Amino acid sequence: MGAVYFYHLTDTPLENTLPMLLNKAREAGWRILIRGAEAPLLERLDEVLWTADVDSFLPHAMAGGDADSAQPILLGTDIAADGFDCIMSVGGADVSSSEVGLSERTCILFDGHDEVALNHARGQWKRLTENGCAAQYWAQEGGRWTKKAESAT
Repeated sequence: MGAVYFYHLTDTPLENTLPMLLNKAREAGWRILIRGAEAPLLERLDEVLWTADVDSFLPHAMAGGDADSAQPILLGTDIAADGFDCIMSVGGADVSSSEVGLSERTCILFDGHDEVALNHARGQWKRLTENGCAAQYWAQEGGRWTKKAESAT
């Protein structure tokens, strides 16, 4: 079973954090699903990834194309997690414990300045750990990521 990592964004916005995590996941050779709760956020992230630094280009596509199964990074709202090594949940998109088990890693990124996002992430932590998922909670402190909590299976 994979593990779920919670990323509490306070110093760096999603648009900066996501490419960094995607680069690390691609370096591991993983195929990545970016799951969002709403299409407008995913469309904005798609644009960010297309206009990012050319030296760290991340090949990707929005779900719904003919070559979805060949995409190293796929953005979508209602995409099944099987076939992906890493799931990245943004904008409050839910991930089930069975999906965590299908992947090497699941990342849940949430805005630390948004009370609704914080409460949703707390609910996901509770539900996923109660269902046996190993979890880590990472927070930003002075521009650095620090592991604040861990729950083993």
